[in-house]
Amino acid sequence: MERSLEQRRKRLFTIIEIGSTGDYISRAYDLLYCLAILINLTASILYTFEEVRTVWEPLLLRTESVTVIFFAVDYMLRLWTAKYLHPGLSQVRAIGTYVVSFSGIIDLLSFLPYYLPFVFPSGAVAFRIVRVVRIFRLFRINAYYDALNVISQVISSKRQQLISSVFIIFMMMLSSSLCMYSLEHEAQPEVFANAFSGIWWSVSALLTVGYGDIYPITTLGQIFGIIISFLGVGMVAIPTGIISAGFVEQYSRLKRMGDYARESDVQFIKAHLTRQDRWTGMAVSDIDLPAGLRLAAVCRGREVLTSHRELVLMAGDILILAAESLSNDTHIELKEILLLRHNPWIGQHLQDLDISRRTVIVMVQRKKKILQPEPELVLTEGDRILLYTEMRLPDADTLEI
Repeated sequence: MERSLEQRRKRLFTIIEIGSTGDYISRAYDLLYCLAILINLTASILYTFEEVRTVWEPLLLRTESVTVIFFAVDYMLRLWTAKYLHPGLSQVRAIGTYVVSFSGIIDLLSFLPYYLPFVFPSGAVAFRIVRVVRIFRLFRINAYYDALNVISQVISSKRQQLISSVFIIFMMMLSSSLCMYSLEHEAQPEVFANAFSGIWWSVSALLTVGYGDIYPITTLGQIFGIIISFLGVGMVAIPTGIISAGFVEQYSRLKRMGDYARESDVQFIKAHLTRQDRWTGMAVSDIDLPAGLRLAAVCRGREVLTSHRELVLMAGDILILAAESLSNDTHIELKEILLLRHNPWIGQHLQDLDISRRTVIVMVQRKKKILQPEPELVLTEGDRILLYTEMRLPDADTLEI
């Protein structure tokens, strides 16, 4: 019973997390989550129009409540399955790590402001402002699409440069505000009352907005305003250039990865694990792989599992093995023989076959199974025998590797 519950919890985790293209249930949940976000925000925006609210208010409120319940249930499920999100931590620490993470905070803000007025009725009006944070739900959509996720990767990789440029702009704002106060205070004591009163002017000048509600009237103040306006163009261009360069680097990296993938010298093969195999029930760290052979992934049902050391292999798993491909100067010629009716080899053991000593049977394919060429193996009609030989076999197909 406990094992069944854990299996359901793990399956639930694969559903609510971003799923692979082959897991249709998980992909359907991803689509449902994105639709819930868009529907909730659309209803919230329409609710601000009085003519729409007058006619459709009950429907809009019901739509918002249903989507918020969906967000709350999703958050609870993510708490329950947090141990699989952070497998190296205990369940309590995994939940704590998720709660304080960026995704966890966004998930919490997706529904918490909606219920705050019910918890504190006296402050219902004040909590309407808090509910504006529902817009942060859009950040969850970012995780479901690689094209949008590139933006997060670019900002994350260039965060140091962006922080430096923002710091430079902030210092320029303070210094220009102080200078303009010194130049314009005597001429406009009410407008430039103190050093901080010029911050609004410096922001509008540096960011090239120029509202015109605060402006210098003295000659020196106007000259200084011209200089600040020119500097503002360059200041705004710095973070823009950093982000643009980040996009170019990111897409160039993705393109190089695609080029390398097409030129890769790594070959992949799959192997089906049965109950009789020695690796069944063993952890990945305990299996003995030859040098140069790596376990790339494990397919278990519709799941694709990474081959971490603690993963226990089970019967029915499909192992994806990676190995270096043969170089161009390596040439191996194999023969393939299909055993048709009346073939003299049918019904014989491999050890009883009348073949040359310089002939080596590599494997036997029986329907969709690959059989180990054991001496006691009895051949049947329809078997395909792959062998290496220097003899000429007229009924064999030649395979070059």
